Amino acid sequence: MAVQASPQLIGAPLASFADEARRALERHPEAKLLVFPELHLFGDGMPDLQRNEALRGAAEPLDGPRVDALGALARELGVWLVPGSVCELGPAGELFNTQIVLSPDGTLEGSYRKIFPWRPHEPYDPGSGFTVVDLDGIGRVGLNICYDAWFPETVRQLAWMGAEVILNVVKTTTADRAQELVLARANAIVNQVFMVSVNCGGPTGMGRSIIVDPEGDVIAEAPDASAVLLAADLDLSAVDRVRTQGTAGVNRMWSQFRPGEHPIELPVYQGRIDPATWEPSTPSSESTHRPR
Repeated sequence: MAVQASPQLIGAPLASFADEARRALERHPEAKLLVFPELHLFGDGMPDLQRNEALRGAAEPLDGPRVDALGALARELGVWLVPGSVCELGPAGELFNTQIVLSPDGTLEGSYRKIFPWRPHEPYDPGSGFTVVDLDGIGRVGLNICYDAWFPETVRQLAWMGAEVILNVVKTTTADRAQELVLARANAIVNQVFMVSVNCGGPTGMGRSIIVDPEGDVIAEAPDASAVLLAADLDLSAVDRVRTQGTAGVNRMWSQFRPGEHPIELPVYQGRIDPATWEPSTPSSESTHRPR
């Protein structure tokens, strides 16, 4: 279940967020996963310099009291909880925009530092790795934050790592949300994965959160920036079905190569596509976590 709402105040206590999460679960008690927008616990409404100082002042390491409290909330609710992303204080004083995943027993099961901060507007240091997490009883999810979705390499990498669902948490306050909706569908189509793009609502954000299936069809979409819950029952077997039968019964991009075909050089990455390693992993064949 995706929750589209306005962010909390920077450094605010978690009590109001906990109440918000409880209300969401009361409306949909069957939910197993609760996802909030990017930086949901960190608000706006101040000049950039003042805001950046406030964000740095509110940053904590992931073993700090904020994540402990969020873990306690996930344990109370008994669901997988993605509270958007948080300001993480890195070991060398870096400021990371970090998405976290908490298990129903309150354990921090995965974290991902945003690789593509929205420059020049955001103060964050970039992350350097990708993360997928296996959610018991649900499937494998890939972590992705806002502007990352504008770079097709990010979703392709997560899909290759076996992600069946990409959780793209967003805080878009500008008119380009219209393009992000196109990107959500395009990323779903070209990688044959579910895309869950959860944007923050008004008055701060543009809203219009969206859930897309592996063929690019919209399962659920918020019509505007109003606070809203999007609830969807995702049949993850659709990923295997679409990849086996083809998008629209035709296109099977992950089965493109034949045995023995030569690698394709990719000079822009100083790397290559190797047909021998092209097909994505599966949740049953890989370990749960990947480096942050």
